[in-house]
Amino acid sequence: MNKSKLLETQAAATSNDPRWARVTARDASADGQFFYSVRSTGVYCRPSCGARPARPENVAFHLTTADAEAAGFRACKRCKPDQPPLAEQHATLVARLCKRIELADIAPTLDQLAIEAGISSFHLHRVFKAVTGLTPLAYAAAHRGKRVRSELDRAGTVTDAIFEAGYNSNGRFYAEADGLLGMTPTAFRAGGRDTEIRFAIGQCTLGAILVAASARGICAILLGDDPDALARDLQDRFPQAALVGADADFERTVAQVVGLVEAPRLGHDLPLDVRGTAFQQRVWQALRQIPAGETASYAEVAKRIGAPTSMRAVAQACGANALAVAIPCHRVVRSDGALSGYRWGVERKRSLLDREAQA
Repeated sequence: MNKSKLLETQAAATSNDPRWARVTARDASADGQFFYSVRSTGVYCRPSCGARPARPENVAFHLTTADAEAAGFRACKRCKPDQPPLAEQHATLVARLCKRIELADIAPTLDQLAIEAGISSFHLHRVFKAVTGLTPLAYAAAHRGKRVRSELDRAGTVTDAIFEAGYNSNGRFYAEADGLLGMTPTAFRAGGRDTEIRFAIGQCTLGAILVAASARGICAILLGDDPDALARDLQDRFPQAALVGADADFERTVAQVVGLVEAPRLGHDLPLDVRGTAFQQRVWQALRQIPAGETASYAEVAKRIGAPTSMRAVAQACGANALAVAIPCHRVVRSDGALSGYRWGVERKRSLLDREAQA
C-alpha cells in the first residue's frame, strides 16, 4: 500500500470512530474517558483541547495517559491532560473553600478566599457559583443558618445562640433572621409558635397531596396515600405553628401545584420557602438545575456541588426534601440508571419521570 493510500485509510478510520466527533466538538464531557495523540506534533490531548484541529490521519486514540505516553507522546501544554480535568479541579478547590468557610469563626471575604485559591476574586465568584449554585457570601449565610438553628436548640438564650453561631452583633443577625429561619428566632425555638401556615389536602393522579405555605412561600408539598398521615407530617414539622385551612385564594395555589405534579416538565414560578442546612441547600439548588426529562446520579450531583465523595449525604438531602416536584429529587437515580428510594415511593418517581420523558 503506497503512502497516500495509507494516509487515506488512517483518516477514514479516525473519521469513522465516534470519538473523533467528540474531539472535533471539543466535548468537555468526554474528558477523562479517552485521550488522543497527534503524530505530527508528538503530543497527546484531552478531547476538549482548544488547540488547532489536527488532521484525522495523524490522530490516534488512547484509553489512558499512560497508554499515550507509552506510545511516545508527551502531554499537551495547553490542555494539560496529565492533570485532573478542570471541572474536577474546580470541584476540589470549592470543596476546600467550603470547609474553610464552615470552620471560620468569622466568614472570610471574597478577596481573602481568592488569595487562598490563587485566582482573581471575579473568577472565584464565578467558579464557586457554578459548582455550588451559591455565591461564597450566600454559602456562608446558609452555613450560619445551620449553626443558628443548632444553637437555638442548645443555647440558653437567643443572644447566646447568635454569638455562638458566629455573628458579631445582634443587629446583623436579626437583619438576616427571616431568610435563615423563615420566622423569628423566638418562634423557631418554640417550634413555630405564632407562625401561620396555610395548608390544604387534595387529590391528584399520584394520590393524596398536601400543599402548605408560610408568608414567605410554599414550605411543603407532600405526597402519599393517607391524607391524615400527610397532615401529621406537617404538624410534626411545625409543632407549635398555627395551621390554618385553605381559603379560596390558596385553593388556586394548590391547583397550580397539582398542575405541576400532572405536568412536571412545564416548570413553575411559585414562591418557595426553602429551609435546610447549608449542604441541603447546595444539593437542592443542584437538583433544580437538572432539566426536565433528564436525570443525574447521586455521584454526579455530589460532583456538581464540589463534594464528590458525599453520595450518601446527597441521598439523605434528597430524602429530607419536603417540596416534591418543585425541588425535583425524582430526577436523581443510581449510577446504573436504576430508580432508587424516593421519599414518596418509587412508583411515584417512575410516574413523574415517565411524564417528563413523554412531554
